This record gives sequence, structure tokens and C-alpha cells, in this order.
Amino acid sequence: MEATAARAREGGEPGRRALYFCGSIRGGRDDRELYQRIVSRLRRFGVVLTEHVAFAELGARGEETAGGDRFIHERDLAWLQQADVVVAEVTQPSLGVGYELGRAVALNKRILCLFRPQSGRVLSAMIRGAADGSQFQVWDYEEGEVEAMLDRYFEAHLPKPVASSPDPTT
Repeated sequence: MEATAARAREGGEPGRRALYFCGSIRGGRDDRELYQRIVSRLRRFGVVLTEHVAFAELGARGEETAGGDRFIHERDLAWLQQADVVVAEVTQPSLGVGYELGRAVALNKRILCLFRPQSGRVLSAMIRGAADGSQFQVWDYEEGEVEAMLDRYFEAHLPKPVASSPDPTT
């Protein structure tokens, strides 16, 4: 987790998108392996500031940090502000993910929410109803197609990041 924190403090990598991944931690860890697949795929498209959400050692009690919950809240909000895109797996209900999405909307971030209807759950109207087809998107999917869905989103909906150059004329 420390490597992720160091990259986030430095603002990611120059010329690469900063991505914020949301997934349930204290709301339940049943989808942790799926989160690993998502984070692995997201790395193709940028620096994942919150890759720790997919870590196997992160249990339902969350992180144990010296600063406690306040530190986690402030750190994650700083990462959210740095993010170019927010990707959330929203099948497992989570108060934290809902909060992060609300803050991302307030920050005018691009948001992709992924939901698996075959889970038997019904997605909150506050999430599905926020979808505008552009800045905030909600895509239903099946677990086996998650990588293809991410590829489709990043290739079709977002321009490639512009590499920074020390020479302003290039």
C-alpha cells in the first residue's frame, strides 16, 4: 500500500491518467477477486491511486493506520481530487462507495459505475438515476466481460492523455 500512497502523493506519473477505483471494503469483501481483475486492467489506462482496495490482506475491517478513519478520509479525498476518472464497482452495497461517488460528482469527475444485475441486487436509484450517459455512466455487465467493458470505456469515451513536454513548441 505504501507504493500506491507514494505515487498518489506525487500526483501519479507525468503524462498518465490518475484513476480512482471504488469498491466495497467495510460493506463486504465478497468481490475482492473481481476488484483485483479490475485494478489490473485499469493499470493499462493510467495510475490507479486506490489499488489497495483490491489487496487480499485488506479485510472487511479496512485499513489499520496510525491516523485512523480521519486519515483515511482525508487521504482518499486528496486522491479523489487528483483523479482524472473514477471507476466504481457498485454491485456490493457500500456507504463509502456511495459517498465517494457523491464527492466525485461534486468535483465534476468522469465516472463509470459497473453493476452486475445477475447478482440479484437492485442498484440504488441514487446511482442509476445519476447517469447522464456522458460524465456519469452506469454500465450493467456480467463478471466475465469486465475487462472488455473497461477497454471499451477507455478506448471509446476518453481521449488519450497528452504527454507533457518541456518544450512548449512541441
